[in-house]
Amino acid sequence: MRKGNAVTRRQFLKGSLGVAALTIVPRHVLGGPGQAPPSDTFGGALVGCGGRGPGTFADLKGHHGLDVALLARCDVRFADRADNKTIYTDYRRVMERKDIQIVAIGTHPGWHALISIAAMEAGKDVLCEKPMTRFIAEGRAVAEAEKRYGRIFQIGTYGRFGANRRTHKLMSSGLLKKCPVVHIQRGGVKVREWSGMVQYQVGPPPRWLDWDMYCGPAPVRPYQGHRFGGTHRGYWDYEGGGLADMSQHHLDGFNYQYARDYISPVEVEVYAPPAHPEACGMWGWVEMRYADGLTLVFDSGEWGEAYSRKSPCDVTEDDLSPEDREKLRQMPDPEPLIGFGEAVKTRKQPGGHAEAAHRTATLFHLANIAIRTGRNLRYDPVKEQIVGDEEANRLVYQPMRAPWRL
Repeated sequence: MRKGNAVTRRQFLKGSLGVAALTIVPRHVLGGPGQAPPSDTFGGALVGCGGRGPGTFADLKGHHGLDVALLARCDVRFADRADNKTIYTDYRRVMERKDIQIVAIGTHPGWHALISIAAMEAGKDVLCEKPMTRFIAEGRAVAEAEKRYGRIFQIGTYGRFGANRRTHKLMSSGLLKKCPVVHIQRGGVKVREWSGMVQYQVGPPPRWLDWDMYCGPAPVRPYQGHRFGGTHRGYWDYEGGGLADMSQHHLDGFNYQYARDYISPVEVEVYAPPAHPEACGMWGWVEMRYADGLTLVFDSGEWGEAYSRKSPCDVTEDDLSPEDREKLRQMPDPEPLIGFGEAVKTRKQPGGHAEAAHRTATLFHLANIAIRTGRNLRYDPVKEQIVGDEEANRLVYQPMRAPWRL
């Protein structure tokens, strides 16, 4: 399918009848009496079938209103029963299929970027579970792939759709030169719950699990059950603790409301104990400041002293001069955000597009880098690099195990 969906799905199906004749496809995908037309139906695949995966795929119909048939499932747990027809362990085989237009991703975050990029390169739209990525450079690569291949991408979190659009208009107007906002996110990030184990017994992986594929671009560690399933969140190899697990939810609306979808903080300050090199652990608070003065604080609420240096505060039109308030009033209101389903049908950018999701993910990635290095950071939001700290900067673009690469 050409970039920008220049070939319609009707044309695609019409030109592929020779292939379709050899493939068993559900009737509603082909259309016909009593069935939705092909232009309104989609072939779908789910990559990562445990945990949230089935819910993410179900959201395609329930939350997003798309008529999607599940044609392929891919999971590292299918090692003893993959048939490479409808059940797979290698996502690359799924991307070869021309009857799949939408991919839902529910793997651990260490795979999110590579699978998303491969899907978009193959002409497929992507609904990906949170968090978007495992490190900052992956998010930039996904955002560039979204633009390069003209696909629809969204993270499965929707806080921005209920955010205050009046504040968004004020913050994006350019009239407020200095921002007094202090946003403090207290608790709710499961720091203790998603801490990793620093001592454990290892053994052979179960026969049904492709452990090498599970590890993917991360180092291959000896198998230990706590690294698999939901508790994978406690290890830097696959995620980033409770901070990475929950913050895309908490900050999705924050980033939109305060017009942060295209910028990032410039300073990070941390209060945390020394971090383990493999296992995520406890931390106290992280303060991040933008160039305009807006301050964002993560307070874990689970370790050390609570953050109390600043009080939460917001911004209103009263922070503008009377002249600027009149200018703001004359500006058009922001267009309503559209969801993934409408974006797929109209080919318009969804509200939670890749750039916005990347800038949200950058917040908790920067916080985790400060926690892991145990020191304050300066960040260049244009170059997307940490300034004057090469050790910390290596966590912005982390190495991947061959043959995987961005």
